[in-house]
Formats: sequence, structure tokens, C-alpha cells
Amino acid sequence: MANIFSRIIAGEIPSYKIAENDHFYAFLDVFPLVHGHVLVVPKVEVDKIFDVDDSLLAEWLVFAKPIAKAIEAGFTCNRCGISVVGLEVPHAHMHLLPINSADDLNFTRPKLKLDAEALKLVQQQILAHM
Repeated sequence: MANIFSRIIAGEIPSYKIAENDHFYAFLDVFPLVHGHVLVVPKVEVDKIFDVDDSLLAEWLVFAKPIAKAIEAGFTCNRCGISVVGLEVPHAHMHLLPINSADDLNFTRPKLKLDAEALKLVQQQILAHM
């Protein structure tokens, strides 16, 4: 059975899409640490990031770069942080989020509870800078 990220990519589960190409899909984390928290996943189901094919691994950062720039432009922050934890879903994924300190990447902090309207506003804020 496909994991939740593959089901999102396939359109079986709705998402707040930020970007997509033949190899990758980026969408808002619906349980974000902060406004602007985006997940970037390869379309191929691979559990661990370092098991991703080398050519895709390099392409992944290139795909994520304009999203990171849009996050930096759309939210008050020092930079866009990147984190690869990979424990929640057995599908390699990176987190992009606006940060002001290293503690902003602390995934043990409580997640925000945003309604559909708030998520749509965050999506529009990022897309406006893409």
C-alpha cells in the first residue's frame, strides 16, 4: 500500500501544492512548526534520503532552491532552514521552513493547528514569490 506522501502525490489526499515536476512534489506541512513550513518529496518511494539515486539527490536541492527563496521572501526570517528527519513517514522528505535560530528546527516543539483558510493564505504567500 502506498504511504501518505505517495497518496498526496497521486491526488488521493488533498494538499496545498507549492511546486511539482516529473521527479518531485512540494506541499505545505498541514501540521507545521511555523507558517511557511513546506515538505519536498521525491515521487519515487524511497524510505531514507541517502538511498535516493545520486542523480535525483542532486536534482532535489535544485528543485527546492526556488521554494526556499520564496519562503525567505514571503516570511520574516533570517533564512530558510532545511531539515531531514525522516522518522514520521517512510518516504524520504525534506522540510523547508523560515527560521531565525537553530531552535526553530526543533521538531519536538508543538505543531501549529491551522485551518484550511490559514493554510491557503500561507500557500498563496509562498506562491506569490515563486
